Amino acid sequence: MAELLSKGLFITFEGIDGCGKSTQMLKLSEYFNSKYIPYMILREPGGTVVGEKIREVLLDKKNDGMDPICELLLFEAARAQIVSEVIRPSLDSGMTVLCDRFFDSTYAYQGFARGLGSGTVEMLNKTATSGLKPDITFLFDLDPVAAFERRGIRGEAEDRMEALGLKFQEDVRAGYLDLASKESDRVKLIDASRSPEEIFEDVVRIVDEKVNK
Repeated sequence: MAELLSKGLFITFEGIDGCGKSTQMLKLSEYFNSKYIPYMILREPGGTVVGEKIREVLLDKKNDGMDPICELLLFEAARAQIVSEVIRPSLDSGMTVLCDRFFDSTYAYQGFARGLGSGTVEMLNKTATSGLKPDITFLFDLDPVAAFERRGIRGEAEDRMEALGLKFQEDVRAGYLDLASKESDRVKLIDASRSPEEIFEDVVRIVDEKVNK
């Protein structure tokens, strides 16, 4: 498998807040460790000095008056930096990149839930990434009520995006499902209501299928 991954895979993890994507990304990293596959873990927004500063602005609840267009452009600015500084060079060197969120989040959150439209978002996504797309995108689908309960059990403090409420998360989920119906080859829809172990079986199967094509 390591030989087959010599070019580096770009794998992204998507879903509403509390869907369990971070858990699955960690489990996949442990799987890659066992196979001696070089990889790196990133998050969006963030992953660079510039991106982490932008992340602080975007997620700070004090900035609840942020205009949706401003929000969109800040996400894209952080994305442009991480793609040029980290993701492309890493993939070119043969490193597999696991990223917690990428441009599909912008489609669901800003394009769909914020109502900015897919046309504007897709144009800016393409500009920020210079056309880079993930090889695999895992979309962990979960009812927003269940996701909210999970976050409550973990006692996590809400950031600005999570504090937008249940209706917003329902709209985000609808955006993700709309995306999955359009890009089923790349976006792999995963039922996230099951146990982490059952979910991970699907994740490994999909990765292995991609590698062995």
